[in-house]
Amino acid sequence: MTDAHDTAADSPLRTTGGAPPDDGGSSATEAPIPLLEPREGIPPVIADETALARVIAAFEAGSGPVAVDAERASGYRYGQRAYLVQLRREGAGTALIDPVACPDLSALGDALSGVEWVLHAATQDLPCLREIGMVPTRLFDTELAGRLAGFPRVGLGAMVESVLGFVLEKGHSAVDWSTRPLPEPWLRYAALDVELLVDLRDALEKELDRQGKLEWAHQEFDAIASAPPPEPRKDPWRRTSGMHKVRRRRQLAVVRELWQTRDRIAQRRDVSPGKVLGDAAIVEAALALPASVQALAALNGFGHRVGKRQLEQWQAAVDRAKALSEAHLPQPGLSVTGPPPPRAWADKDPAAAARLSAARAGVSALAEQLAMPQENLITPDTVRRVCWEPPAVVDAESVAAALAGHGARPWQVEQVTPVLVEALSPKEA
Repeated sequence: MTDAHDTAADSPLRTTGGAPPDDGGSSATEAPIPLLEPREGIPPVIADETALARVIAAFEAGSGPVAVDAERASGYRYGQRAYLVQLRREGAGTALIDPVACPDLSALGDALSGVEWVLHAATQDLPCLREIGMVPTRLFDTELAGRLAGFPRVGLGAMVESVLGFVLEKGHSAVDWSTRPLPEPWLRYAALDVELLVDLRDALEKELDRQGKLEWAHQEFDAIASAPPPEPRKDPWRRTSGMHKVRRRRQLAVVRELWQTRDRIAQRRDVSPGKVLGDAAIVEAALALPASVQALAALNGFGHRVGKRQLEQWQAAVDRAKALSEAHLPQPGLSVTGPPPPRAWADKDPAAAARLSAARAGVSALAEQLAMPQENLITPDTVRRVCWEPPAVVDAESVAAALAGHGARPWQVEQVTPVLVEALSPKEA
């Protein structure tokens, strides 16, 4: 184990221009400063190839890390595409790029290849950036850095305030970014999101280094940057909110048919599926199995604001599900690989349940000692898998190999192996 144990336990987290994060706020002697305007003003939105070429040249000639952010229209549009990309780099200033007008930003991505990209909650933005040709080879995630350093609040606004002593205005985070033209207040907000991101990165790097966790963070960032795109989710309709109420296979078929019909309509209209038909309405129809449009219209979610033609298309989906043969009905649950739910362990394998209980307690204590969330120390799924099927011979080498086989990073293997060896070792009666 490293000296991070002693560092985290012996001294409070120090920050630049703010109170320790365990106080959760800014300095008692210095009030945080509102950040109202980007230092060079609001840049024009880049919406043509000529202007984009100038930005690419400027950012390629810049120096140091590049701050990157993206705005989506979640809840308004279908999918998770980017509707604005913000960048800032020393020597280049801030750029706001419209990826609708400039849908291929691969030349910009190429120009920044090898440069460290600074993002906040990188895994949220990387999929939409990848779609437009922007893929980092190196990154620094300020949200993840905050978690590893033990900050209790890791949203961008909270981090900027507690670490740097500035207040970001966050009033436009959930607006419809597909709006054109984008209002000036929204553009100001977007530019400010990258204004201090590199400064935050620099302060967090120092804090992680002080705690002996900087190499751990680098391993985490490398894992994010090198991760392949996620596989498409199997049976996404099963994630419909309220599915726990749906028990019978015929009802499951109704959920599936309504979900798939809604998804096709939402994709065609480029609107959020929830704006086409709510999850609660889908579940309501599945439970009721309405026999007619009139019966469907009486259900919650299919009221007076739903037109006759729409009601007919939803009823047609219900009827298709009701007409399926037994062989074509969905099974009650997803095929699950790996261990069963922990609540079933005591009945299925009491020894495994005891191992899991001991492992959880050990991981919790270690995470507290290291001042970081348990899930960042090691994923709960990894702990469950190792406890359900432990190595035949429990020792440091075999447990470390098992953790690495489940994707744990070297620093996690080093820290967690002693805890799991203790939890997995047979106890004398």
